[in-house]
Amino acid sequence: MMAGLPRPAGQARLGSLADGPRRMARERPPWQDSRVRPLMLLDSASLYYRAYYGVPDTMTAPDGTPVNAVRGLLDMIARLVRARRPSRLIACMDADWRPAFRVAAIPSYKAHRANPDGTEQAPDTLTAQVPVIEEVLAAAGVGMAAAPGYEADDVIGTLVTSADGPVEVVTGDRDLFQLVDDARQVRVIYTARGLSKLDIVDEAWVSARYQIPGRAYAAFAALRGDPSDGLPGVAGVGEKTAAALVRVFGSVDAMLAALDKGHGGFPMGSRAKLAVARDYLAAAVPVVQVATDAPVPTPGGFLPTTPADPGRLAELDARWDLGSSLGRMSAALAARTD
Repeated sequence: MMAGLPRPAGQARLGSLADGPRRMARERPPWQDSRVRPLMLLDSASLYYRAYYGVPDTMTAPDGTPVNAVRGLLDMIARLVRARRPSRLIACMDADWRPAFRVAAIPSYKAHRANPDGTEQAPDTLTAQVPVIEEVLAAAGVGMAAAPGYEADDVIGTLVTSADGPVEVVTGDRDLFQLVDDARQVRVIYTARGLSKLDIVDEAWVSARYQIPGRAYAAFAALRGDPSDGLPGVAGVGEKTAAALVRVFGSVDAMLAALDKGHGGFPMGSRAKLAVARDYLAAAVPVVQVATDAPVPTPGGFLPTTPADPGRLAELDARWDLGSSLGRMSAALAARTD
């Protein structure tokens, strides 16, 4: 580090990063072996999208309506509950897939995925299944949480912040890596490779994969950008340069402060690129960071021993032919209440 440059947040971890990914991957915090069962938070949209594209659309209701996303999600919940043994389970939902506060900061945010009426582009056969998913989970007694004007990510961030014990966030979205926190016993169960190859993401995993401090993913993501969300990132800054900047400065705020004060320490060629992108970076931070203060009603989330509304659940089962998928989820939920 250059003389006179204050040590940024996260800099103290550089020694362990330099030792390489293998060592980082071996270092697991003691709480991961604890018998304390976690609160499990589902990024529901991430999971039912995966179910929709992973389960054949030949799985239909008696009238021929596809129910592949519904049944696929129920089977996912059954497998996750049996494998991870949570004490509580909350399915977090999108009340607003493209919140106004994020669009105001960066107008391109998810713009390429928006219909003219503001709804999200999605297959009609998937959109029709979302209300069914919500009805089935409610009748089964599975806790759900949402907040007006916020995405499921923000609901998850808020619930993680208020949690008083271990938390496992189940998602296929890398954005939620920013919530990983060994000290607070928060990790991500990453589903990108499927439920048979789950990645258990803790700080060591993030460090080994991206060569950054384990709790600095949000700054890294703001620099790199994400075309799937309409976030351009800093032009000319790829993953390697983004990681180097995060290792030196720790946060976007610290980078911008160093720019303003004329400090050194920037990887070769990156200072000018950050200067050009200064306005974008200032706007990107609140877009990339998940909210931790969304108005989320306090959900219980305790695993139900019996359905909340058996009659309604039976009606839904008959209407949509949920069959063995519903049975497997119900059995898994009941078995994990001991």
